[in-house]
Amino acid sequence: MSARLLRRVLQEREAAPQDTDVADDDQPAEEEASPPRSSARNLFDLLDDGNGDGDGDGDEEDKEEDETEIIQALSYTEQKHSVQKKANVVPETKKKSKKKKKKSKAEPSSTKSKDAQSLDSILEAIEKNLIQQRSHQSDRAAGKEFETNEATHGASSVLAIDPKHLKGENEMRRIFGSKVVDSFENQRNMPSSSRQVRGVRRVAHNPRKTLLVSPPSYWPPWDKSISMDFLEMKNGLNYFRYTYDPSVSHVQELFEAAKAANDLNAIAAILGKYPYHPESLLTFAELFKYSGEHQSSADAVEKCLFALECAWHPLFSPLQGNYQLKFSHDTNKPLFTALFSHMKNLDRRGCHRSALEVCKFLLSLDSDDPKGALFCIDYFALRSQQYKWLEQFAEEYQCDNSLWLFPNLSFSLAIARFYLERDAASEGSDDADKSTSLDLMNQALMLHPMVLRKIVDKAPLKDSSWTQILRNVFFGSAKPGSPSLEHMINIYVERHYIMWRFPELQNLLKEAALLVIESLKQDNREAQDWACVRKEAFSSEKNEYSHLLVSDFSDTTPSLPPEELRPFMVGPGMVHEMPPVEQEAGPERLRAPREVAGRNPAVVFLESLLPWVDYGDNHHDANDDNDDD
Repeated sequence: MSARLLRRVLQEREAAPQDTDVADDDQPAEEEASPPRSSARNLFDLLDDGNGDGDGDGDEEDKEEDETEIIQALSYTEQKHSVQKKANVVPETKKKSKKKKKKSKAEPSSTKSKDAQSLDSILEAIEKNLIQQRSHQSDRAAGKEFETNEATHGASSVLAIDPKHLKGENEMRRIFGSKVVDSFENQRNMPSSSRQVRGVRRVAHNPRKTLLVSPPSYWPPWDKSISMDFLEMKNGLNYFRYTYDPSVSHVQELFEAAKAANDLNAIAAILGKYPYHPESLLTFAELFKYSGEHQSSADAVEKCLFALECAWHPLFSPLQGNYQLKFSHDTNKPLFTALFSHMKNLDRRGCHRSALEVCKFLLSLDSDDPKGALFCIDYFALRSQQYKWLEQFAEEYQCDNSLWLFPNLSFSLAIARFYLERDAASEGSDDADKSTSLDLMNQALMLHPMVLRKIVDKAPLKDSSWTQILRNVFFGSAKPGSPSLEHMINIYVERHYIMWRFPELQNLLKEAALLVIESLKQDNREAQDWACVRKEAFSSEKNEYSHLLVSDFSDTTPSLPPEELRPFMVGPGMVHEMPPVEQEAGPERLRAPREVAGRNPAVVFLESLLPWVDYGDNHHDANDDNDDD
């Protein structure tokens, strides 16, 4: 209501002629100093009063009062402007008083302008500080890079981790859709409600968000039993180490004693009281894996990674790349083992891009690469179709030898170039400045001829043409030349053999092998030259990679029968007292004894997952109960 009145008054004011040169000289100065009472109100308050608590039936008296107040306020503003005009011709003695009055009357606008100016100045100061900080950081980074002679592997941009692709759940949603993954997660979490003991209320909580895994709600809160300490800063890298809390230092001693005695029950008791003990979780993860419980094994590994990530130092971040955790510290080893197992679990689920990001993280933790991430990072890059990144990695990553000399990368670079050429042909572009995939494959076969025979046997490649190719002396009687190279070739074939089941890659390999045979018929000295390169690159007489097991890079996991694992569930002295497995095969073996109700539910749950757990002779009690009935 007042808004319409204000609009009408403003229109009348614009229509009325205004004489700015004529001022009212008879107006006393006291009237200037004392404005009308109603003008002291804010004009916006009039709008609020008009649109406020009225119900639409306001009386005419309120309308007239609002109108008179608006007119008086506007007239007061006109008087103020006229006084300001008149102040230009008054004597010098009155100018100071007029300036003071104008200053007091213009306080609202001046404060607003001052606030705006102060806000602009603050923003400008913040921008200048950010620019200065960025310049200082770039200067310091440039200085450190110059000092270290570009020897910092972890800080390389080629190993930068993409957090969007780090979790396997995100990749599963991109492949199968959110509805499918959510329903699977719900089914996975449903059995957790049956794990609680009757009469005990289960407390749900929201676990903290992490980068590596997505913890479910039924996991217990983190117990803060482990932390990470900052050791030193050297060559632009921050060195860290895990440490156990002094209050739980005895837990590690208990674990070592249980491990020496092969007593998994004691390790289960440790997890019952300390559910986030890393080495105990990894022990049960291996047990579940060899018993065929792959999902339970993956859950134990993710639980271990959750605890280790919660303990990260504030300065430690995988997204920055300026960190090192040396594998030589015993407390750092569980993180390497958990990441390697998690990477294999992601690959088993088909999340190859997430496995690639985890592999990059694992490789950047320690420049010595104690887990052999360098021998499988190219496999995950090929499976996730990151061909350009693989070429960039081979060019930028620095190590003792050139990466193209390694068996896995020499063949993988040829495969990556083959798919890039196919994509370029479909798009109409051409990379004339790079070697062709056929040349790279020819080079890989000349450098590592022993790989061809192993691939044909492992894949297997059953075409009759491969038999003719392997009859050639160069491929049929090829030898590695050093134990290290032979071990690397075995790891490559075990990890990458599935890539050679694609028909287009088989054709590429066959064409390159035939070209090698034709070139050697013309000039045999080329084979000798490549043998010299191979001997110089891998000159060690001992196996430098003996700590890497070929079985760790395999997709197949050998499963052990329960009777071979049962001795590890009790002390060594109690094995002869246990009944044979045949006596436990009945359905009464699945019945839990009455003593379970008083035990720790976490321990009972871990034992219930093992199919060979002996709960005792409670089937006799069951028979007695049946007889009584």
